[in-house]
Amino acid sequence: MPAVRASGREASEVRLRFTKMQGLGNDFVVIDATREAVALDPDLVRRLADRRFGVGCDQILIVEPARSARTDFHYRIFNADGGEVENCGNGARCFARFVLDKGLTQRRSIRVGTTAGVIVARVRDDDLVSVDMGMPEFEPARIPFLAPRRELTYHLHVGGQDRTIAAVALGNPHAVQVVADVDCAPVRSEGPLIERHERFPQRVNAGYMQVLDRQAIRLRVYERGAGETLACGTGACAAVVCGIQGGLLSSPVRVAMRGGEVEIEWGGEATTVMMTGPACTVFEGEIEI
Repeated sequence: MPAVRASGREASEVRLRFTKMQGLGNDFVVIDATREAVALDPDLVRRLADRRFGVGCDQILIVEPARSARTDFHYRIFNADGGEVENCGNGARCFARFVLDKGLTQRRSIRVGTTAGVIVARVRDDDLVSVDMGMPEFEPARIPFLAPRRELTYHLHVGGQDRTIAAVALGNPHAVQVVADVDCAPVRSEGPLIERHERFPQRVNAGYMQVLDRQAIRLRVYERGAGETLACGTGACAAVVCGIQGGLLSSPVRVAMRGGEVEIEWGGEATTVMMTGPACTVFEGEIEI
């Protein structure tokens, strides 16, 4: 059960059980709601995510029963700012590792329902997790991004500067730009401005990609609702897809982020994106709510 009530003088306390997990340093509080529903309001999400007064995480993941006969589980994601989002690649790997390790399934390949659709995750024999992230969406209205037509790149006016970005959705929206050196990229100063740019009505993840060769990149991402994270799974997928579309990259591509590496495979238009990388448990605990 995810929550239990204390007895005696502490009878009013409610304790929430959780598992802390990470994928390349992108960290999560994972809550099992398969047996009992867990209701999270934005204030509680922000408290759990707080690194001084709560558990601390980039996102909170809720494991729920399947809502369709086509899936094994349902998966909800909340950013540290309290907002619910559509998808999270590193979270999907942790989700698959969690349900297998907790005995919630015996399957090493699972179908998971999300707000953005169905994803398929497989825990491999080498303990890496591969996730089929679905097909990327380039049509501006579906990202969503305000533009009259689909283009390979777009000009975006940000903080008095003109930037060239590619826009794509992998369940959630991404703006990707190529930079000479990610260590010098204005991720923390410019990222928030792109995240809330008026041309992205649902906000956006801002990615900064440095191409090393045709099958290797470095990447930093300022995530919508979380700030810069050590790794972003959907951001890695978005960067590779945009790089392949722009003729800069060839599948498969190694993506090095500050928390580690993932491998991204994409065969081009009308094919799904495959991401492979690690996921592990850090600790388990309870917190009074």
